[in-house]
Amino acid sequence: MTTGKPPLPPFDREGALRKVRMAEDAWNSRDPERVALAYTEDSFWRNRAEILRGRDQIREFLRRKWDKELDYRLVKELWAHAGNRIAVRFQYEWRDDSGQWYRAYGNENWEFDEQGLMRRREASINDKPISEGERRWRWDSAGPRPADHPGLIDSPE
Repeated sequence: MTTGKPPLPPFDREGALRKVRMAEDAWNSRDPERVALAYTEDSFWRNRAEILRGRDQIREFLRRKWDKELDYRLVKELWAHAGNRIAVRFQYEWRDDSGQWYRAYGNENWEFDEQGLMRRREASINDKPISEGERRWRWDSAGPRPADHPGLIDSPE
């Protein structure tokens, strides 16, 4: 039996904002099991040039991602919403095992089923090498962005 993931569609602005923050918090946990539960069993993903289908592939992708992208910190922002769809923009920062930092800039389009699980995610992402001093997303350890930490709207880029 599948349990729902409120807020449920159709999304009003408040529900869409909550859904975006819930996704940000889950991804900042860096826990592939937790993150995968937000998606339908047969969810379709396009992430950059990679196509994924279903939770098992999503979990494996996320394991690979966070094995490579160290000290990952993500900030998402609602772009638009209508019915069962939400569009977001995001930035995240990470470093590789040599210590080089990157900022990723991206947009995602999400589509949800009636239970509030994401059945489709399409992401376009670009990485930019940055210095440690250029980092914006700084908070202690894996976990949610603190409520008083600036978001994208507060950032100059």
